[in-house]
Amino acid sequence: MTLPAATLDHVVINARDDMDRAADIYRRLGFTLTERGYHSLGSINHLAMFGTDYLELIAVPKGATTGRMDLMTFPFGLNGLVFGSEDSAVTYESLAKVGVPIDPPVEFTRPVKVAGKEHDARFRTVRMKAGVVPYGRIYYCHHFTRELVWRDEWRHHANGTVAVVRALIVEPDPAAGAKLYADMFGVEAVRDIKGGKSVVIANSRFDIVTEAELKSQFGDAVPDAEGRKAYMAGLTFRTVSVAKAARALQEGKIEGAVQTSGRLVVPAKQAMNAVLEFIE
Repeated sequence: MTLPAATLDHVVINARDDMDRAADIYRRLGFTLTERGYHSLGSINHLAMFGTDYLELIAVPKGATTGRMDLMTFPFGLNGLVFGSEDSAVTYESLAKVGVPIDPPVEFTRPVKVAGKEHDARFRTVRMKAGVVPYGRIYYCHHFTRELVWRDEWRHHANGTVAVVRALIVEPDPAAGAKLYADMFGVEAVRDIKGGKSVVIANSRFDIVTEAELKSQFGDAVPDAEGRKAYMAGLTFRTVSVAKAARALQEGKIEGAVQTSGRLVVPAKQAMNAVLEFIE
C-alpha cells in the first residue's frame, strides 16, 4: 500500500491556559490572527494563515477542568507538527498496515464566522499513540471545510510571512528520532544534515538535531528545555521581506531580535518559548 504523501498542514504553539498573552505576543510579532475559535473537544485557538499551511495557537480556557486538559501536561512552546490528509480513513489504514503506532481517526468541529454568518468547520485527525513521540504531538489533519480555513483575508501579515519553511526538533539521537518519519513517508524523505537528520515535508522540512547543533544555530535565543532531553524548539518562516518582518517586530515592541544578512531571529523568551526565524 502507498504511504501517505508528506505535506505540512500546520504547526502548533501550546499556550496552556494563557491564550490572551499568547495572542497578544503573536499579534505583536506581526501575525494576523483569526478570531478565537472554540473546538467541540474543549480547546480554544487562533490561527495565522499562510499560503498552504498555518500556525495555530492552542490552549484551554482559564479555569477549565475538562476538555483538552492534556495541553496542560506540556510546557509552553512548539508542541504540535501536523501533516495534511485528504482522506483520514485511507491515511489510518495505510499507516496501520505498515506498523506505524497510530490511533483511529477522531472528528470534531469549530464554529467559524465568514461574512457575518456562522458555519461549522469540520476536521478529522489521526494521531500517534500516547508516548510514541517524546517531544510533543505528531498527527494528521483532514479538513472537510477548507474554504472556512484558508481565506485570503486572513493571509496578510505585517511581518510578511507566507509559509512555514522549517520546524526544529531536539533529539539526543537524531537518527533514532527520524525512524518514525521514515516509516511514515519512506526512507527517501529523510536526509543527513549537520548535527542530525532532516525530513522533507513538501515545501518544508523538519530538522531533527542535537541540542548542541540547535545552540550553534541560535545561541542564547533557544527555548528553555525545562529538563526535557527531547523537545520541539522552534520554527523558520519565509517572509517576503526580512526588513518588513523587522519593522513589524519594532512596531510590536518585541525585544532582543537579531537581524543578520537575510535572517531575523526572535528569542524563544519573546515568543512563548519557541525560537522563531524569518528568512526570505
